[in-house]
Parts: sequence; C-alpha cells; structure tokens
Amino acid sequence: MLNWWLPENVATFGDEIDWLFHLIYWITGITFLLVAVTFLAFLFIYRDRPGRRARYTHGSTPLEIAWTVAPTLILVVLTFLSLPAWSRIKMSMPQTDFVVQVRAKQFNWEFTYPGADGKFGTPDDKTFLDEMHVPTDKPVRINLGARDVIHSFFVPQFRFKQDAVPGREIAAWFEVKKPGKYEAPCAELCGFGHSGMKAWVFAHSGADYDQWAAENLKGDAAPAAAESKPADAKPTTTEEKAKR
Repeated sequence: MLNWWLPENVATFGDEIDWLFHLIYWITGITFLLVAVTFLAFLFIYRDRPGRRARYTHGSTPLEIAWTVAPTLILVVLTFLSLPAWSRIKMSMPQTDFVVQVRAKQFNWEFTYPGADGKFGTPDDKTFLDEMHVPTDKPVRINLGARDVIHSFFVPQFRFKQDAVPGREIAAWFEVKKPGKYEAPCAELCGFGHSGMKAWVFAHSGADYDQWAAENLKGDAAPAAAESKPADAKPTTTEEKAKR
C-alpha cells in the first residue's frame, strides 16, 4: 500500500507494525482532508460581502459532542488493535541463546558478546564499537543500557526502536529475515555529537555468521588459557633449555 516510501522491512514483526502505521496514516490523512475542505468551504461561505453583517452564534452542542466522541472512539479502537502486536513484541521474549549487551554513551554504541565460555562479565568478553553482527532467522535478544544520558537504539529496517536509560537494563528483541548492512542511529537527542552517533548492524546468514564468530569471538581463547600459567614457571624455549 504505502510501502514504497518506507524503509525495507526485514524483521519478522515488521508487517504488524506497518499495518498499524498505514491504518493510522489513512485515518489522520482523511481527517486532515475533511478539516481542510471544511475550512476552505467556510472561508468561501462566510467571506466578507457588501451589505452582510456579522452575527454571533453559540455553535452546535450535538456537533461538539460528536467531534469529541468520534476521536475518542477511534483512539480506543486503535488501542485494542495495537494490543496483540504490542504484547508479542514488547511484553514477551522468544526463546533464544543469542544475547548481546548494548551500551550507549556519548557518542558511541558498545556491543558486547560473551567469549568462548558463553558468559558475560568474564575476561574473554568481546566488545565492538559501533559495529554489531547478528545471524538471520534467529531471535536476537539485546540487553540495552546507557552510561550517561538517555539514548535510543533505532534500526528502521527492523522496525525496532528502544530507549537506553541510565541505571536500567532493558531487554528487547528482533529477528532479521534478510542479510545486509543496516544503519542504527541514535534517535534521542543526547548532546552536541548526537547527529554523528550511529552504528552499523551486519546481518549474516547462518554459515557466514558462524565464520565471523569463529574469527572474532573465539580467537583469543587459547592465549587466555596460556596466561593462566604460574609466573614462576621454568622457561621452556629451546634457547633457554640449551643454557641450562
């Protein structure tokens, strides 16, 4: 219908959001046209003409009640139509083992992945600045927070937008259907450098993501194990053995 002017939808719940957006767009568009036409008609009908005197009118009570009740009913109906999508997207979380910690700060995004141990808060965590990598066709959970002021993580193609609030960790999710590179700007005015605060989300097919993860998330597993060797361990290099 109006998809030609919206960013491409690549998320699983994007169709529900687009449908609601289009419905609200048509309601507001038709209302605007009715008000505009009525306004222009009144300008013509009640224009100043020779011999015509102005008169005071109280208005129409039934008409005032009607244009108060009608918008109220429209808002109530839109609320009930929105509840299923809101509940599925915001009030529930699909089962997934893919979790990324996202932290906003002036004026960057930090994306943290668990290392080889699969746990956050350990030395092998990997953090990337303004660069997020996710697999397609799999729910992605993000634990979103902010280090300073309120920011907002926004990916138009995912139909995803969630504020990042200092002192809180907010869980949210999305699922991407199409591989690609997607811009993620901050959508909350957060300071002087707000306009330049953006990240890129790279969505990979399953095999491509596995390859990226193997190269970037697990590469330091062996060196980390080597660092645990006691400091007073005897030298083992060939040159030092020859000196003994």
